[in-house]
Amino acid sequence: MKKLLSLFIFLTLWLYSCSTGVPVVVEEAHPEPILPQVDFLTILAAGDNLYHSVMIRSGEGGDYKTAYEEIRYLVSPADIAFINQETLLAGEDFTFSGYPLFNTPQKVGTVLAETGFNVVNHATNHIMDKGEKAVLATLDFWDSIPGMTVLGIHRSQEQRDMGVLLKKNNITTGFLSYTYGTNSIPVPAAKPYLVSLVNTEIMAKEINALRPLCDILVVSMHWGEEYRHEPSKNQETLALFLAEHLVDLVIGHHPHVIQEIKYIPRPDGKETLCYYSLGNLLSAQTQPRTLLGALAHIGIKRVAFPDSKPLITIEHAGAIPMVTHYEKSFTGFKIYPLYAYTEELAEKHYVNQNKKELTMEYLGSLSRRIFGEKETLRNPFIY
Repeated sequence: MKKLLSLFIFLTLWLYSCSTGVPVVVEEAHPEPILPQVDFLTILAAGDNLYHSVMIRSGEGGDYKTAYEEIRYLVSPADIAFINQETLLAGEDFTFSGYPLFNTPQKVGTVLAETGFNVVNHATNHIMDKGEKAVLATLDFWDSIPGMTVLGIHRSQEQRDMGVLLKKNNITTGFLSYTYGTNSIPVPAAKPYLVSLVNTEIMAKEINALRPLCDILVVSMHWGEEYRHEPSKNQETLALFLAEHLVDLVIGHHPHVIQEIKYIPRPDGKETLCYYSLGNLLSAQTQPRTLLGALAHIGIKRVAFPDSKPLITIEHAGAIPMVTHYEKSFTGFKIYPLYAYTEELAEKHYVNQNKKELTMEYLGSLSRRIFGEKETLRNPFIY
């Protein structure tokens, strides 16, 4: 039918041109190109938010907001902003305390949400510090904060089996989280779902169940050896296991120092992006190497043509070095991006009271050595 119609139109125009003597130019009609739908997602991740006794001060009446003022403009623009909350937020009924059995004022959690964090991990070695009821009280607290997603702790097996899926900008991100242990304080035998522990058999089942439901699969890992910049053999083995199970992004924490960023080949031809350790975000630790942490930033792109499987790619990834600053008598806690830190601030740092160990040269050299080309000394949300 279409061919007959085209022939009719051609003959009509040809006869008209012959009768008038005016040539008629016939342009062939081209269909409009089918353009894909393109979506972008930004993920930002922070390491250990670790509150020691000297940081608690006035409990729920303390000023915790000041510490995060210099990073809010980095955290709040991200679509997904992850943080590893190392310590419980169980409330004053469980007594505020630092090392070795931590419980941090809930006001800290409120400040984290105000800063822009919207995904918080609690699968850490300190999650059982005050027992089962404190874990549930921490969950109760987060339930009162709109828009916050909690990883690694659960009220029931049914809740754990559901997994975590977040859909933003037409991109679905799945989350799982695991810790190597709980400092010899056992998870209740009758409630193994309470805390997600590293167990490759269980992990494989949970990953395989969640993988088909999401575009991007992120696994949070509390692992490794403390104060060591090189990933342990156990970390490397687990990272390979995660890559074999087609995980897209691994967010590592626990060593309290930064470790390398690595792309690990997957069986499907893609790669797993692994941040072995983001170090501390905030703590009162005094070793210079524990005062340099990082914010991971990752850009995800989704390209979808009608009636075809979307193409998901990691467009960019890097690490913004972060400095934990505090001064004499453990006061003035504040997190600075390395690019905004100065020699003048370093001179005031608590650890430089007796000898000058924390310098811009030291911080810059350590960051470059660990992160290499992935080091980001700028705001990644400004292009």
